[in-house]
Amino acid sequence: MIQIIYKTNVTPPVNQIIQLYDESGINRPINDEDRIEKMYKNSNLVITAWLENRLVGISRSLTDFCYSCYLSDLAVSKEFQGNIIGAKLIELTQEAIGKKTTLILLSAPSAMNYYPKIGFEKVDNGFIIKRKE
Repeated sequence: MIQIIYKTNVTPPVNQIIQLYDESGINRPINDEDRIEKMYKNSNLVITAWLENRLVGISRSLTDFCYSCYLSDLAVSKEFQGNIIGAKLIELTQEAIGKKTTLILLSAPSAMNYYPKIGFEKVDNGFIIKRKE
């Protein structure tokens, strides 16, 4: 059995984040190291999953810890998907933000069936202005 260690507010080096994004299949600007670095510098809740020294999962959120939390990234290496790592990262995010805080996310089309299985409700009252770059 594998032993995954979870860490809160430990931001890995950018190259490890990019490698995980690449391994997970998540669509992020992995060719723009500066942008990835800024994404993490400006986030206030990061939870990571480690197998020894290897980063195998990450969640990145922006929150006020009292009303709302936007879970902007959830990535697990394809090799470890289906092993509850993603669900555990979300559980730890919920523990960190508390019961009074709403957890919100935008799903990739390929993950639309995943989130209801772990307790998320689909909402129809949202709006978006998509990024230009």
